[in-house]
Amino acid sequence: MLRGIRIVEIEALGPAPFAGMLLADLGADVIVVHRKDAFASGQPERSLLDRGKRSIALDLKNEDDVAVLMRLIATADGLIEGFRPGVMERLGLGPEACLAVNPRLAYGRVTGWGQDGPLARTAGHDMNYIGVSGALWYASLPGEPPMAPPTLVGDIGGGALYLVIGMLAAIMNARTSGQGTIVDAAIVDGSAHLMNLLMSLGQSGALAAERGRSLLDGPHWCRVYRTADDGFISVQCLEPKFYALFLDRLGLAGDRQFARQFDRDLWPKLGDRLAAIFAAKPRDHWISLFEGSDACVGPVLGPHEAASHPHMAARGTWVSVDGALQAAAAPRFSAGARWSPAGSPARGEHDAEIRAALAEP
Repeated sequence: MLRGIRIVEIEALGPAPFAGMLLADLGADVIVVHRKDAFASGQPERSLLDRGKRSIALDLKNEDDVAVLMRLIATADGLIEGFRPGVMERLGLGPEACLAVNPRLAYGRVTGWGQDGPLARTAGHDMNYIGVSGALWYASLPGEPPMAPPTLVGDIGGGALYLVIGMLAAIMNARTSGQGTIVDAAIVDGSAHLMNLLMSLGQSGALAAERGRSLLDGPHWCRVYRTADDGFISVQCLEPKFYALFLDRLGLAGDRQFARQFDRDLWPKLGDRLAAIFAAKPRDHWISLFEGSDACVGPVLGPHEAASHPHMAARGTWVSVDGALQAAAAPRFSAGARWSPAGSPARGEHDAEIRAALAEP
């Protein structure tokens, strides 16, 4: 889908290489500028986040290597960097310098706090960013510390995905206006924006400021329960018709308390009752009981177990490339735009090829 688009990615940690991977998955020619010393970068020799990319190894403190990079940037539609504010400027590779050699460039920057603001130059990580943005607040049961899945809400959801959206928008704009754009993808901004679907529930009174009192935060029918064999079962039967199926399968259809699905005062007590019920049988018992129903109940699987789940296996969602388990590209497109598993390049694997192309008139 992105054939003909070239992205230069400056090696970094976290959301930047993920964004580059996603663009490569979609068909862009992503050239990652690796450090020459793999140990110094803290990255493996071959990272699955580099799948489908080409690699050139450069020392960005070496004038000759910087000159090579600037020639490469002149041929690109976009550049991705994930350093703290000011680092690229100190290297002489800030937006002003890069747009001077390529006025149509989409200059993508992904950071935790953004390029400005009181915390812009302060260290932080995923949990810090989504804690400040508001995105972490509802991420646990009442009385327990909030805890979101590692990297997904901040680094990936609020950072990498918004960077990719911003890059594609900037590239489209350059094609019509001829002007480049600086894309400031801050995890605090993106993760806060992700909250708008949940925040919309507040317009109907279904979102409370207090944790455990909202439509999707606290109900007994919107939780994960532990099973007898220390497995986990997810339950999220929001609609009354699905909730009725859930109660029927559990033999609770005639229970007067469970019939009061939206009674907030009963949620803690009914959650305790369901916890005891699910704890009495192993996970496979509950999988079998709810299989084929619309009760919105299912197992919680780790990635390796998920890879062999019948639905995931049928779609080929998880693949193994060079011995590394990883998720296939998403989203999917109609025939003619298929993704096939791609290996990851070694550091500097395409040096000669890229340099030769830059030398051509």
